[in-house]
Amino acid sequence: MASQQAILNPATMIEEFKKNGVSHVVALPDSETNFLYELMDAESSLDVVPVAREGETMAVAAGLIVGGKRPVCLIQNTGMFESGDSIRGIAVDLGLPIVMIVGYRGWTRHGVTPDSAARFTEPYMDAWGLKYYLVERDEDADRISIAFEEAYENNTPIVVLIGDEYHGFNR
Repeated sequence: MASQQAILNPATMIEEFKKNGVSHVVALPDSETNFLYELMDAESSLDVVPVAREGETMAVAAGLIVGGKRPVCLIQNTGMFESGDSIRGIAVDLGLPIVMIVGYRGWTRHGVTPDSAARFTEPYMDAWGLKYYLVERDEDADRISIAFEEAYENNTPIVVLIGDEYHGFNR
């Protein structure tokens, strides 16, 4: 059984969002992020904006930024692949400080990655020139704050890869 320090708790993610003034979470809900989604939905300081496809997240986030809000996009790595043109055309070309929380489906710290989604994730981000941070456990969560600082300081999109499924529902 994993110790509390060796997991990523959804409540930790919410605290990082709150610490960074996140107003909206633009997301495509899925089974892997269910615990986090339930906490976000219950958090009065966050407005969850569901989308039908991950490619819509960039346009919605851009509109929120223009409107003076501070969104974060929550998608999976396969959805990031699908979002390529909107990431390029909106986030990168317009120089928007969009932080993307990306589920690193198929990734394992053990180096065995039979899922091609995991094998292509980092090369994809390298090809698009996207800086990224890996978060696997609660002790890594401060990297989310680093991503927000860099995104807003440099007006650029930054990716936070979530390298483990969320564990437990902790209020």
